[in-house]
Amino acid sequence: MTWWREAVVYQVYVRSFADSDGDGVGDLDGVRSRLGYLELLGVDALWLTPFYTSPMADHGYDVADPRDVDPVFGDLAAFDRLVTAAHEHGLRVLVDLVPNHTSDRHEWFRAALDAAPGSPERARYHFRPGRGPDGDEPPNNWSSVFGGPAWTRVSDGEWYLHLFATGQPDLNWTNPEVWADLEKTLRFWLDRGVDGFRIDVAHGMSKPEGLPDSVAAVRTGLLTGGRDGDPRFDDEGVHDVHRMIRAVVDHYPGRVTVGEISVQDNARFGRYLRPDELHLGFNSRLLQAPFTATAVRRAVEQSLASTAAVSATPTWALGSHDVSRPVTRYGGGEQGTWRARAMALLTLALPGTVVVYNGEELGLPDAEIPDEALQDPQWERSGHTQRGRDGFRVPVPWEGGAPGYGFTTGVPWLPMPDGYGRLTVAEQLEDTRSSLSLLRRAVELRRTHPGFTGTDVEWFGAPVGCLAFRRTGSTLVCALNTSTDVVPLPPGDLLLSSRSLDDDLLPPDTAAWLA
Repeated sequence: MTWWREAVVYQVYVRSFADSDGDGVGDLDGVRSRLGYLELLGVDALWLTPFYTSPMADHGYDVADPRDVDPVFGDLAAFDRLVTAAHEHGLRVLVDLVPNHTSDRHEWFRAALDAAPGSPERARYHFRPGRGPDGDEPPNNWSSVFGGPAWTRVSDGEWYLHLFATGQPDLNWTNPEVWADLEKTLRFWLDRGVDGFRIDVAHGMSKPEGLPDSVAAVRTGLLTGGRDGDPRFDDEGVHDVHRMIRAVVDHYPGRVTVGEISVQDNARFGRYLRPDELHLGFNSRLLQAPFTATAVRRAVEQSLASTAAVSATPTWALGSHDVSRPVTRYGGGEQGTWRARAMALLTLALPGTVVVYNGEELGLPDAEIPDEALQDPQWERSGHTQRGRDGFRVPVPWEGGAPGYGFTTGVPWLPMPDGYGRLTVAEQLEDTRSSLSLLRRAVELRRTHPGFTGTDVEWFGAPVGCLAFRRTGSTLVCALNTSTDVVPLPPGDLLLSSRSLDDDLLPPDTAAWLA
């Protein structure tokens, strides 16, 4: 079987994983120093968020040079050391690819600002004259995902498009230079040994001809989307971009592409996963589902339906650097922790690829960040009405106490909560009942137990507020209780449960595996 079809991938938010030099920011040598931990977890691969040269207007997703390492994270030699060491630990390495936009510090954009309207330099981006008698209104009514208009005016009166922060100008994918540069970037990292790419905003890149107004003022956000009245994303031309990416990657056997596809319609989502496009694609259904059996089952069914039509492998995730952590989403406190543990078991029981965001295995909640410490561009772009994503990007606590918890010997780039002491890796490794121990055992069973076969699920009858399923052709059953009542377990021998059970009863907010 192709390695990624049942892989568990660990997302490393590089800034927040491990700091090797004491400057308070995680780096590539820090990641390398913790590879033994990832091997202990039993994961198959790590996905690195952007570490490229960047002014950090969006913490690396504003790329100034896609073929070099920002000094805050190390250098190319550090990257090469990391890849070599990861492979020695039996871990594959995926890196983020950001093809929708560049940084405004990219040499192309600086050249565009120095050039005249209509010049070849500006043709790499979307520069347009404004509307209104003096051209002082944006060229269309598109809004930025981070708040405010998607256009910024430059000194000569033209406007440039940025669907995200002002420092992230969108590339013009009708320009052949843009295509050639991405191919160069792909080959650069593939030749350095990466095992694949996670593609940021994979439903972006292509824009409709003429850049028409939105039919309605739809604010898509990072994790919703679709074509209904919103021409900013999911334009037909994006599929040609993915075919080009796939054609390059296919020259490197065993490599994989996984896209961030914020498209809700099942048929349109599936089109990204056709045999000549992406191998895998994130969808947001499980991330957005409330903790009810009905909502969770529907999210699973819809996710499976979106991939089945094109015979693709589903991809599951409960968290990322862009969404509130599961413990907090599911209610916070003890209840949120139990629910997050239950959902982790459910996710790992499903067929396909599973992605775990760093710190998720520790049961970390969102952190409360003081206003003066917030750094996410959403905070400024929204006029301080949206706090942004910093609360779920706080560094991983490894051991010891504040302020650095073993993440750094310096001051962490985001403040780490006082209550992290009981959640550190060191504390949880010694506790067989911890969230970390639960995930380790679940990943081990997923890898070694013969019940983890089949590419679809069969549902069983279950009490109100509960669900139960098994993979097709398998004897392993996963049961989830989202009700407030204790219910009987399905028949079978208990393999693992997300909390202690009382005889053959499944408590509320609990999942169990039975064979």
